[in-house]
Amino acid sequence: MTAVESEPTVGATTTTEAGAVPVRPHRRPWRAVANVVVIAAAALVALSVATNPRFESGVVATWLFSPRLAQGALMTIGLTVAAMTIGIVLGIVVAIMRQTDVPLLRTIGGFYVWFFRGTPVLVQVIFWFNLAALYPRLEVGIPWQAPWVSLDVNELITPIAAALLALGLNEAAYMSEIVRAGLLSVDDGQEEAARSLGMSRMRTLRRIVLPQAMRVIIPPTGNETITMLKTTALVSVVAVADLLYVTQTIYAQTFQTIPLLIAASLWYLALTTVLTIGQSRLERRFSRGAGASESASVSLGRRLSALVRGAVPTRRS
Repeated sequence: MTAVESEPTVGATTTTEAGAVPVRPHRRPWRAVANVVVIAAAALVALSVATNPRFESGVVATWLFSPRLAQGALMTIGLTVAAMTIGIVLGIVVAIMRQTDVPLLRTIGGFYVWFFRGTPVLVQVIFWFNLAALYPRLEVGIPWQAPWVSLDVNELITPIAAALLALGLNEAAYMSEIVRAGLLSVDDGQEEAARSLGMSRMRTLRRIVLPQAMRVIIPPTGNETITMLKTTALVSVVAVADLLYVTQTIYAQTFQTIPLLIAASLWYLALTTVLTIGQSRLERRFSRGAGASESASVSLGRRLSALVRGAVPTRRS
């Protein structure tokens, strides 16, 4: 019987046998030097910020909790939620279109993704805001007959409507690719097994495929939500009273540009921190037991699909 020696602890020496070479940790002096340099640089930056009166920390604290900035932050949150809702719902539709067997739907879905991903969001915001230059009135009815509905586009496409159209439609192009990647991550045997049990295509997608794809969809969707929160600042060009636009109107009157921009940045940092925490919790929830359940479900799906195809040989008597 041979004795099994335990691994030596880092930093200790082994003397189990006579003449054994002592084990010492590898020295990394440059790591310590790098740590000192980084800490010193961070301390110098913090000292520079704390001792520079031009940052006007008192003005930042005054405007940070002002009702006007709080209202702008609420508008930013509302735009983010509405745009992401439009993007997620429409993105799922476009992703399903790109996964369907109908060539026309696949082409339309591919063209949608190509067009909205290929044009800047700022251009789309300005375009929708000026849509009345192309179509002064929106009419619904039979051609060459009196329209059933006639609406003034200037009254219909308000600045908020233009912002939601641009942000939501652009986000749908990105979300469709995220959802499509999640759908492709689910083994084909899952869908085949569900169809063999008599489930419809939509029910299979809703009850079988999407719940398993959520583990792949959630992380990039969280990143897109955080990005959308900051992208809403672009709507300030069409006078939507979001956080940035309110900040601009205030410093245009008070000429306190830097302190107000710092206050707005602190609001954005606080909101993104909350979203990051929520994303982490969602990721932990959907990844709970993913390894064992995924392998078991994939194996079961493959066996069921093979049984349906007649690929499993019958047992001989």
